[in-house]
Amino acid sequence: MLNTFMVYVENKPGVLTRVASLFRRRAFNIDSLTVGRTEKPEVSRMTITVDADHDQARRIEANLYKLVNVLLVENITNQPAIVRDLAMIRVAARHEERSHVLELANVFRARVVDVAPESLTIEITGAEDKIDGLLELLRPYGVLEMVRTGIVAMRRGSKSPEIALPAESTVTGSATDDVSYSV
Repeated sequence: MLNTFMVYVENKPGVLTRVASLFRRRAFNIDSLTVGRTEKPEVSRMTITVDADHDQARRIEANLYKLVNVLLVENITNQPAIVRDLAMIRVAARHEERSHVLELANVFRARVVDVAPESLTIEITGAEDKIDGLLELLRPYGVLEMVRTGIVAMRRGSKSPEIALPAESTVTGSATDDVSYSV
């Protein structure tokens, strides 16, 4: 079963490496990983999808909490959530095929972001199934290149997670300011 984790971490160098290493050490393949800043500049948010059963997902969550710089972990797999992926697809489209490709893009509410003499580049945002569906319909025309961002997810509703930031050192220039952590 594909599990979706929202992991809030301190926005510091090396955090992504530690999180990815945890999955490597536990022999889990990350299906999708996206990282970005949040509304708080000192906090970044990772959206990680991984194929794991219920017990494995609980162990992953527990192990993530053990990592330095991890502030909050939520498994939103069984919660109401908004889940999106973005893809850009360059498809071969000569003059005679162009109208068909444009019509497909329109049906999927995708938009053309680049036009070249022999190709079109289409941008599509939505659920993975929607992107996969458009991709399958474009394959006969010749998909020249594709890139996907990976899943980003947010719980539905107005409640935001409570993220407790670690207390900062009260002594400026203390020896703990330059400590390097490894797991």
